[in-house]
Formats: sequence, C-alpha cells, structure tokens
Amino acid sequence: QVQLVESGGDSVQAGGSLRLSCAASGRTFSNYAMGWFRQAPGKEREFVAGISGGGGIYYADSVKSRFTISRDNAKKMVYLQMDSLKLEDTAVYYCAARPGSLSTINLQYHYWGQGTQVTVSS
Repeated sequence: QVQLVESGGDSVQAGGSLRLSCAASGRTFSNYAMGWFRQAPGKEREFVAGISGGGGIYYADSVKSRFTISRDNAKKMVYLQMDSLKLEDTAVYYCAARPGSLSTINLQYHYWGQGTQVTVSS
C-alpha cells in the first residue's frame, strides 16, 4: 500500500516557476514508477512526466524542456520542477504510483494523491 500527498501548488504568473512535491509512504518506494498527471476543468486527466525506480524519465511533449521530474528514494519523495509556466498549464496536478515499469497511461497507476492546484495567470 502506498499513500501519496502532493504539495506546492499555487497561483503564479505566466513565465514563472513552481516546484511540486509528492511525499510517499510505504516500504518499497524504489520499486514503484512515479508519475505526475494533470487535469484541467472539462478535460481528461493527462500524463505530464514519469520516473521509474531506477531513474528512467519520460515527459509529455507539451512540457518537455520546461518541466523536470526527479525523485529521492531515501526520502520517498518525487518532485516536479515547472519552469516557463504557460496559461495552459493550469490544472490540478496529481502524483501517482505503480509497481514496476514507467507508464504514461493513468489507468495503469494504482495509487493517487489528492491533487494540488496550479493556476497560471497572465
């Protein structure tokens, strides 16, 4: 069982930066692939970035070169550094975990946090 708690969401102007954090519980955190997803009003939840237990990383094209995902297995933490934020980045951001390999498909993630709101304004 894994419990996830996100933090760091805020309101920011376009071009600004935010760092989201996800704190995980559980004894085998390093065995889990971790993903960040987001959901804007009226839209489906979409993959943003993911990192495997071994550090393999994948980004959605929409955030590539602007967002950076990282993890600290000793602290059981996952981070999402978001730079050059755009209006279209506004969404609730969710941290998710799945045992095994990295996936971009939300239905393949077993555990989810409650979400943290990111609002980007002009």
